Amino acid sequence: MTTDHQFKRKIKIATTSLAGCFGCHMSFLDMDERLADLLKQVELDRSPLTDIKHCGPCDIGLIEGGVCNAENVQVLREFRAHCATLVAVGACAINGGVPAMRNYFNVQECLEEVYLRGSGITNPQIPNDPELPLLLDKVYPVSEVVHIDYFLPGCPPSADAFLQLLQPLLAGQKPVVSPSRLHYD
Repeated sequence: MTTDHQFKRKIKIATTSLAGCFGCHMSFLDMDERLADLLKQVELDRSPLTDIKHCGPCDIGLIEGGVCNAENVQVLREFRAHCATLVAVGACAINGGVPAMRNYFNVQECLEEVYLRGSGITNPQIPNDPELPLLLDKVYPVSEVVHIDYFLPGCPPSADAFLQLLQPLLAGQKPVVSPSRLHYD
C-alpha cells in the first residue's frame, strides 16, 4: 500500500559560498541529527556536500558570502536564474561582512601591500594568471547584484535560524525568523 507522502517531490536546495569564511555552511551543518530529518524532505543540488559544479533548477538557493570577483558574479547570477527562491545567508551576503573591510582601500594598493611589500616575500609579484577571477572594485552585498527573496542575518546564523527559515519554505509558506534566533558571534 502506498501513501501520498511516498510520492511527494523533494524540494531541491542549492548552496554556495562566495567571499566569506564558510561559517554559514558550518552553522547549517550544526543542525546535526536534524539534518537527517531535513534530508528526508530535500534533495541537495550544488553544495559542499555534493560534487555538483553548477546549480541546476532548484526550489531554494542559499548564498553565503559577499561578491568580490567576476566568478562570484557569475555564480550568483547562475543561482538567481536557476533558483525559484534565493536567500542571502549571513552578514557577508547581506552587507559584505568582513570581506568588505577592503572597501576602505584601493584594490591596487591592497594587492601591492600583500604581494609586493609583505614580509618574507622572496619573489614579489602580483599574481596575474588568467585562471584567477578578476577582482571587483569593492565587495558588494548579493542584493546589489541580483534580486534576493529572503535574508537570514547572523554571523553566522544559528542552525535553529536555518530551520526556522527552511521549515515554512518547505511547506510553501513565507518564513519569519525570530530575532531571538539571530546571533552575531
